[in-house]
Amino acid sequence: MSAIFKDELHEQLGTWPLAYIPYGGADYGEVEAIARTIGDGDDALFYDAWSAAADRMMVDGRQAETQGHRASARECFLRAACFYGKSFHPLFGQPVDPRVRLGSQKQIAAFERALALSEPAIVRQHIPFEGTSLLAYVIPAQGCANEVRPLLIFNNGYDGTITDLFFASAVAASRRGYHSLIFDGPGQGTTLIDHGITLRPDWENVISSVMDFALTLSNVDPLKIVLCGWSLGGYLAPRAASGERRLAACVADPALASVADGFRTYVMKLGATPDEAASLGDLPEALMERLTHIVANDRKLTWSIAKRGYWVNGAGALRDYLASVEHYTMDGRIGDIHCPTLFTMAEHDTLAAGTQNFFDALRCPKTLIRFSSNQGAGEHCEMRNRSLVNRRVLDWIDEVLA
Repeated sequence: MSAIFKDELHEQLGTWPLAYIPYGGADYGEVEAIARTIGDGDDALFYDAWSAAADRMMVDGRQAETQGHRASARECFLRAACFYGKSFHPLFGQPVDPRVRLGSQKQIAAFERALALSEPAIVRQHIPFEGTSLLAYVIPAQGCANEVRPLLIFNNGYDGTITDLFFASAVAASRRGYHSLIFDGPGQGTTLIDHGITLRPDWENVISSVMDFALTLSNVDPLKIVLCGWSLGGYLAPRAASGERRLAACVADPALASVADGFRTYVMKLGATPDEAASLGDLPEALMERLTHIVANDRKLTWSIAKRGYWVNGAGALRDYLASVEHYTMDGRIGDIHCPTLFTMAEHDTLAAGTQNFFDALRCPKTLIRFSSNQGAGEHCEMRNRSLVNRRVLDWIDEVLA
């Protein structure tokens, strides 16, 4: 598929909504029109173009609502939420850009306006967590809101927002008859943007609070709660499953046993010895300077590491960041996963490089599903064919919980 956006980072971030077409997040022509508007423009124009498209959707939604067309209004508000959510991604970093805060606020406002038009209406929830709370929504099974059914907890990764979870996974789960719980954990969405709470490796403690909340829901079968993580959530979900025994099953898309291992491989290609690469925070100064130069001169690396990575991990410099990622590891914990576990593995997803070894080390009931480019699903998180991965994952959950 040829690129839609002229800038490589804009293409990476701006094509996410294509995955959401089957679930009401966008249509191809809308994304293509936004890309044409941006053209050779910078990140500011990226923000403006997505925001303007979202604003138009809000106008259409309000007009439809005034005329009594609730279904159309809901659709417009959902698309506006998706577009606002995309607008601020290239602006990630510290200090937090005011446009990131505004875009996030507009995203949540549009999302909640859409959810209020659902049948029945869906309202925001707050999960108590270590003296604060995590924004959450319970998306009921379609047509079965009050029935006791299994619950799927969807877990984000590095830079996804709560509406990404909705479009990428929760809509498909609802149509299949599952209740869903989507939330912003530490380092994610509103928890990071509004409260400055950064990511943490001990995700079992996060999911423990999420599970406590889930078990208060009257329409949830307490013995059929499944945790599903995508992107960096492919580390967070298995890490949580290694400590949270109340889960009925776990899904990782893709599975990631170590965040640091990818960096280790890279620095050894640059000349680091295995002993030097074993502790990324202690790399020789000359190598650290070379890495800093490489990151600073690569637009995508600048965004993913120096802007997004430093902010999300609470790091001030590259050495601090590399030291922090060492803690995101399943070392010594893989054997503690006891629930049935599904790993996905897309053909060209670099994050899945260690998925096979992780899978081989599991001692619980386990399944590995591979996805290929021939299926249009060979890229990270199968973003070019989310409907395929949703079908396969939900089929597996159906069987496990039967």
